[in-house]
Amino acid sequence: MSDVIPPPPRTSELVVARMQESISSGRWPVGERIPSEPELVEQFGVGRNTVREAVRALEHAGMLVPRRGDGTYVRSANMLAAAIARCASERRHHELFGALQAIELEAAALAATGADPARIADLRTCLKQAEQALARGDLTAYTQADIAFHAAVVAASGNGLLVELHGGIVEAMQQMCPRLVDATAVDGEHSPGPRELVAAVAAADPAAARAAVHLCRDHVRRLLR
Repeated sequence: MSDVIPPPPRTSELVVARMQESISSGRWPVGERIPSEPELVEQFGVGRNTVREAVRALEHAGMLVPRRGDGTYVRSANMLAAAIARCASERRHHELFGALQAIELEAAALAATGADPARIADLRTCLKQAEQALARGDLTAYTQADIAFHAAVVAASGNGLLVELHGGIVEAMQQMCPRLVDATAVDGEHSPGPRELVAAVAAADPAAARAAVHLCRDHVRRLLR
């Protein structure tokens, strides 16, 4: 075991961490302008150069984007989404969809293994919201509720890294190929699989949970074709 004491973080790194937290928490929403440079200097109690260095770091990471003469805006709440978008062009969007499905398959199996009552309640709430949105013909709300449902499935796995990866892929898909994300609402009918998925997780049946994910995503693939 090494006795070497790691150097303390640079001030700009601390500012980056604070700014990331403001973005991820929603205090600085995606699409909104962040505080001006003088405001950030006052908020963090640091110099202009430190603020500029932190902003540049988050621009390079894809979380912020400058607009000439109009300030700096939040581009993404997920650093992984920006990295994924850089690695995958629209021509490879089906690979993104395949990666999304692979994560959901593993997450569903893990969720069913744990079968946590609170997580199951979350899944049922998300499913109900999706069905209610579709019943009133609000396809935009249905699409968002369906995204929330699948995010809840991944969260139920208890694996934080899978949650981050899933969120990054979904956000990258929303930016690059929204047709993939919206495909669940194309035919105006509730896609098969979600009800079966909730039942499988509640029954602690990993195999049935995987089968339900296949049912959900194979339906979307057929719509895209």
